[in-house]
Amino acid sequence: MTQVKIRKIGDSLGVVLPDDVLAILNAGEGDELGLQTKDGKIVLSNADAEVHLILERAEDIMKRRHKVLKELSK
Repeated sequence: MTQVKIRKIGDSLGVVLPDDVLAILNAGEGDELGLQTKDGKIVLSNADAEVHLILERAEDIMKRRHKVLKELSK
């Protein structure tokens, strides 16, 4: 387990993520990360990866339900 320390950053508190964690997340300065709780734990993910997954699911639905969506658009 990697440990990080909570630090004061300006008027806020934050943590600095080590390079190996950033590499796993494929993230760097200025990137947005998704943060959610799951089973009492905090799950941190690359927000771009989440958006990509959502778009893939939406494209799949649009392909499978093309006729329905076409009718709804009328």
